[in-house]
Amino acid sequence: MPALAAGPEFGHLLGDASRAPAPMTGTLAERGFAPLATERLTLRPYRAEDAAMMHRLINEWEVCRNLASVPFTYPRSLADEWIASTHAEFAGGRAIHLAITGHEGEMETIVGGIGLHLDPDHRTARLGYWVGRRFWGHGVASEAGTRLARWALANLDLDRLEATVAADNPASIAVLRRIGFRHVGEGTQTFLARGGDHRILRFEATRTDIFGAPEAEPREDGTRPLLLVAACALIDSDGRVLLARRPEGKKMAGLWEFPGGKLNPGETPEAAVIRELKEELGIDVASTCLAAFAFASHAYETFHLLMPLFLCRRWKGRPTPHEGQTLAWVHPSKLAEYPMPEADRPLVPLLRDFL
Repeated sequence: MPALAAGPEFGHLLGDASRAPAPMTGTLAERGFAPLATERLTLRPYRAEDAAMMHRLINEWEVCRNLASVPFTYPRSLADEWIASTHAEFAGGRAIHLAITGHEGEMETIVGGIGLHLDPDHRTARLGYWVGRRFWGHGVASEAGTRLARWALANLDLDRLEATVAADNPASIAVLRRIGFRHVGEGTQTFLARGGDHRILRFEATRTDIFGAPEAEPREDGTRPLLLVAACALIDSDGRVLLARRPEGKKMAGLWEFPGGKLNPGETPEAAVIRELKEELGIDVASTCLAAFAFASHAYETFHLLMPLFLCRRWKGRPTPHEGQTLAWVHPSKLAEYPMPEADRPLVPLLRDFL
């Protein structure tokens, strides 16, 4: 049966916490973290009592051989030490280490592990995972990897995910491709269990790889259709602008944007903004409170987007996320620090100078 253990650099996660990157600003613990669920699995932080079960699963040659920094045999004491180190890395915002768990009857059982090492300077994270040998062939790695990749790009300050895998691990290479990763290069790495350097393949994935590119129905003549979208910059009494972060499951998830959306057939931009603000944020806006400010015109690969931006300083109700998005009130001088869709970016300096 082919090995599902993937990403040899995840061995680093399991055996050596001393080489972790510098902490991110605003730790993961401060941001909050809830276990991630899939149809069959739960991805949750490790607990001290997981050490014995984790050790039994990982201390097999077929697993260790594909994890670069994991020795074989894997000492029982190392499992305890490593689990303790994951809590410090999580609290410091340097890495996320999660047990992959399932259920056998009524009992929760660990089936593997998955994690991300964060590089805030380059807005990247390195994905790695392993699966216990008796759980191979059940799609565990693909299911867990897809869930964590989508969550990370939608909720962390990342632009790209990276992964490496031993070149002689075809099952794991297939897993990365199923998640959405692209092969971008090759190299060599020392594998402790194998006792030498071995060839590895390098992969990466962006939001477009994981969530898909924005798209519209193509025209019969092959030209790009025009997509009309209306957006609004809500401005509070302190002069801050409301941004909304697109939630997991939507195209361009994780990027920040001005609230708004597509125009329905026969709908005016003003009416679309009023409707979208009600649907997305639960607030009521009168057309007389909307001031046309600027517009964005941007050519995406399959369509051309035209987006008028309105300003609004008065509304009824308190903006509340109704579609799973994250909201942030941002000072105009800080808007450029928030990653946005390409069409929104030219509007930032205009707003900053005006406000």
